[in-house]
Amino acid sequence: MTKISGNADRWGVLLLAHGAPDRLEDIPEFLLNVRGGRKLPEAAIQEIVRRYRLIGGSPLLRITNLQAEALAEMLSRSAAEEGRELIPVHVGMRNWKPFIAEAVGQLSANGANRLVALCLAPQNSRTSVGLYRKHLNEAIEKTARPLRVEFIESWHDHPALITAFRDRISRALDGAGKAAGHAVPVIFTAHSVPEKTIAEGDPYDRQVKETAAGIAAAMALQHWRVAYQSQGMTPEPWIGPTVESQIDELAAAGRHRAVIAPIGFVSDHVEILYDIDVVFRAYGEAKGVTIFRSESLNDSPLFIQALASIVMARIRSASSVETH
Repeated sequence: MTKISGNADRWGVLLLAHGAPDRLEDIPEFLLNVRGGRKLPEAAIQEIVRRYRLIGGSPLLRITNLQAEALAEMLSRSAAEEGRELIPVHVGMRNWKPFIAEAVGQLSANGANRLVALCLAPQNSRTSVGLYRKHLNEAIEKTARPLRVEFIESWHDHPALITAFRDRISRALDGAGKAAGHAVPVIFTAHSVPEKTIAEGDPYDRQVKETAAGIAAAMALQHWRVAYQSQGMTPEPWIGPTVESQIDELAAAGRHRAVIAPIGFVSDHVEILYDIDVVFRAYGEAKGVTIFRSESLNDSPLFIQALASIVMARIRSASSVETH
């Protein structure tokens, strides 16, 4: 097969994620990384340890590795069809091992000179995606080989992502609807950020609402709302409304079932397995509202297809620009 123009480029893909501690005893060090070296009170640390212990530890790294493996397999098929070299996929975590710098070093050592960096956070905020980019830039500066980066800023409204979410949420709604005997409202959730972040022009809140609206339109939902969860343990105000406040409103309106659809997350981790499955379900029960949850995207085929579509579109676009 004849290789296409630009075949001298050796591409790699870097999936960027938040990271999670391997062991309970790693949590204090992990939290220092999350907070840029600022310590939390001991009581707050022990509360977080309790949460991780309750869910049996975070599956984030295991799931992210599964996503990377599935994406690499799908990209290998696309690369073969287009006459490209195989495209390796690596995982780099911002706050725990394997760190972003380690993944960048491996890609460079293996001969990559072009890189697509994709944050596993669909909506862009400087508190998440912005920090991933900062760590990535610092790692790139230290590589022995030149490495040109295509950084995907956000992909919150990509049609394939909307399709993947629609599949998961539809299944949850079907189960909840059968139990209720009628349509059940959906609460779309994403991780909260400090209010000052949005006040300073951050696009995160707008993008979360655009993701929710896109899914709601695709599903022709009549009853849905957006809420924010997992507010930080700091005194500063964080954006809302909170999930609890939305459960309160549903209870007051006589709604006894609701589906929580986490759209700011793409895999199971503590904010899903504890904040939703433990805290919100218990809160709903106390208010007379049974909480259902849509399954996380994890390594579902539709989600991997979305990632592959986003990555290959960027590679093709970058190659096309440079050959014209």
